[in-house]
Amino acid sequence: DAGLVVNPDGARAQIEGGLIQGASWALKEAVRFEDGRVASADFSTYPILRFSEVPEIEVALIDRPGERSLGIGEASSGQAAAAIANAVARALGLRIRTLPMTRERISAMLLGAAG
Repeated sequence: DAGLVVNPDGARAQIEGGLIQGASWALKEAVRFEDGRVASADFSTYPILRFSEVPEIEVALIDRPGERSLGIGEASSGQAAAAIANAVARALGLRIRTLPMTRERISAMLLGAAG
């Protein structure tokens, strides 16, 4: 709840950015190590969502003129990861509790559940 939204464009951008960041955490982001050293040291080796992978996002703001203005911050980041995790759990019947929820991690869990 942001209360009175003073800057609608800024609020939408903040919410969209948080959703994208949360989805990236949930699906891709992880620091990789090789031989005890960080192997993902730059954007070419650190996995994040690319623009081509980001779905269309529609943000609906609720007009609350009688309320005081509150901060939006990174409020949407955690909810994105939780929503994706819940969707995967609902679709597959098992809950993945380790991020990122990569294809390899999901496949391993499915094979473990089947065996």
